[in-house]
Amino acid sequence: MTEIDKLVRELGHPGAPLELGVLLGCLVAAFGICWLIGRRQPPESVWFGRAVIDGLLFPLLALVFTYSATLAIAPSQKVVVLKLALPILVSLAGIRFLARVFTVVFPKSALARLIERLFSWMAWIAAVLWIVGLLPVVMAEMDSITFAFGKSRVSLLAVVQGVLSSGAVLVLALWISAALERKVLRDAVDDLSLRKVAANAIRAVLTLMGILFALSAVGVDLTALSVLGGALGVGLGFGLQKLAANYVSGFVILFERSLRIGDTVRVDNFEGVVADIKTRYTLIRSLTGRESIVPNEKLITERIENLSLADPRILLSTDVTVGYDSDVDVVQKILLDAATGTERVIADPEAAARLVKFGADGLEFTLQFWISDPGNGQMNVKSDVNLRILKGLREAGIEIPYPHRVVRLEGPGAAQAPYIAASASSPSVK
Repeated sequence: MTEIDKLVRELGHPGAPLELGVLLGCLVAAFGICWLIGRRQPPESVWFGRAVIDGLLFPLLALVFTYSATLAIAPSQKVVVLKLALPILVSLAGIRFLARVFTVVFPKSALARLIERLFSWMAWIAAVLWIVGLLPVVMAEMDSITFAFGKSRVSLLAVVQGVLSSGAVLVLALWISAALERKVLRDAVDDLSLRKVAANAIRAVLTLMGILFALSAVGVDLTALSVLGGALGVGLGFGLQKLAANYVSGFVILFERSLRIGDTVRVDNFEGVVADIKTRYTLIRSLTGRESIVPNEKLITERIENLSLADPRILLSTDVTVGYDSDVDVVQKILLDAATGTERVIADPEAAARLVKFGADGLEFTLQFWISDPGNGQMNVKSDVNLRILKGLREAGIEIPYPHRVVRLEGPGAAQAPYIAASASSPSVK
């Protein structure tokens, strides 16, 4: 009789309906507790997820209730259905834990989704092998398959167990770092850049501790890592100098806060907003949608213009020329009204209209005004101001003169027409 035939036969025992009722009660109790506790929880919660049963808490509670019921019923009758539910709930809890942590830590990572699917398949295959009783046989067969590494031999079972334990520790470390960032750093640290470097540092430390713990758990001698550390030091000294400098510069930038996410900067005549500060590079996005990836070392060693480090307000100006017969006071009033009537122009500091030059074609004025949100664009606000100036001058009947040039005529007829005034677009006269 095969294991599957034996399982089907055992499912027909008289106590199976009672076990089904107990299992259903355990699931309902777990659902009720999750519903009562998780109704007001955020959707990024690892415990609850987007739905009541989408998180980690539901399969864990169901597993605890089912295991407790198994222990309670086992002395009085044979237990089959509840024992079948245990591996299913264990696999579901592991899958939910990995999926929810990856969703919180890596919300848009395709690689994280792939790892999640692979782990789901492995978990369900292990559950099926557990249910049909073939898991010990498969584990024994995997233990008999060995690989030689120098003088030591490692079985396939040890490799799989090491990978699983290391992965579990790393996922747990990622979960703790994400929880600290969301619960502690978000409230304790207001600055986005400082919060990001603290989160990166916590994640790096916890991940390193998790890797060391996992390697130690699977029997790896950590003293051998000293050789790797020495080789890594030599590599950094020669081939990885720039890479190491960029990583160190990234942490320096985040700690000093000389650049912050959201600042408007100019690097090599490329102006934009700091979209993100990575450990190796900084991402700057211009108002036209172009993105520039700047190595962090460049931001440390070269001159960078931060347009919003001390004060986000910036000064803009526009020039206009009017005829010499224009009323200067009226022109100044039109210019100031155009600036103050534009929505994004701030009142403090005040806008100023100045007569800066007696030009060849007319009186040249400069209007200076301030804005406090350069990240929303500068050309658009200048366009709004210029349109208001043009409308105001036309309504007041003030001329914006065309450039004129005086051409001297020589030869016959010069006495009758010694001078001709022509616009700049007219052909030359000889």
